[in-house]
Amino acid sequence: MNLAYKSEKDLLDSVEASAANFEKKYHGCAQCVLGALMEAFPDLRSLDVFKAATGLGGGVGLSVAGSCGGLTGGVMLLSYLYGRDLDNIDDPEGIRFIGYRLANALHECFVEEYGTSTCGEIHKQVMGRTYQLNDPADWDAFIQAGGHEDKCPAVVGKAARWAAEIIVAEETAQGRKPHFLDEEA
Repeated sequence: MNLAYKSEKDLLDSVEASAANFEKKYHGCAQCVLGALMEAFPDLRSLDVFKAATGLGGGVGLSVAGSCGGLTGGVMLLSYLYGRDLDNIDDPEGIRFIGYRLANALHECFVEEYGTSTCGEIHKQVMGRTYQLNDPADWDAFIQAGGHEDKCPAVVGKAARWAAEIIVAEETAQGRKPHFLDEEA
């Protein structure tokens, strides 16, 4: 990670704004979180990971029944960075437990903020009702209610910010200097 942010706050603000803008313009909450995080942490950029998140938008396939795509996108990047490899699936070092711990930390951010991590329930919290995104009429109502104007972009922005906070904290805890500071600043 070789970044040029003047402070941790600058990094976090940038990640949050980028994810919100991606969601507003392109949609696909999981990919928008990943895109913002990969933009902020270019060493983590993976076209395969990004593509694999396609079906996770809207609580998995627009079903709104699963976890928020912002959460799943963030967990994907945390797992990509701190997860176990197929070549070491036995994982005698317990690497997977780092990934579990960090994924749980991100999940807890959602529960603390929204009381849930489920897409449809987050809809209720931020828009007053759940929209069935895979129903064309309800999709239109979701758009009219500001779903992609400000509601979901705000959720996606927070998800990306929380994931970035977790990355910075874990890097620091592991004794690695966070690489977000501009050395000339």
